Amino acid sequence: MENVFKTLVAIGGGVLSVEGKLKSKIGLIGIARKVFIFAMVAVAHLLDTALGDQHVFRNATIFFYLANEVLSIIENAGRIALPVPEVIKKAVDVLKEKGRVK
Repeated sequence: MENVFKTLVAIGGGVLSVEGKLKSKIGLIGIARKVFIFAMVAVAHLLDTALGDQHVFRNATIFFYLANEVLSIIENAGRIALPVPEVIKKAVDVLKEKGRVK
């Protein structure tokens, strides 16, 4: 499931490259972030294994980053003028506002 979301995000990045808004430095940072996400999931899995293999930390880590990918997909859909339901736009705005550091 996570790979489906990553594929959709990559397609969104491809759309940005067609628009001429994609820069190689930004792309490299994006790739580094994806590698870091996989590393975080691996660390969470090792932690779960050390604590009894309940997959609590691994699943929490995956769901956190999965939610982040979903937000990215929704943002990319808006950038390429795909219709995004208003309720989803409002939910994204609320999540962004709650995620800001004060």
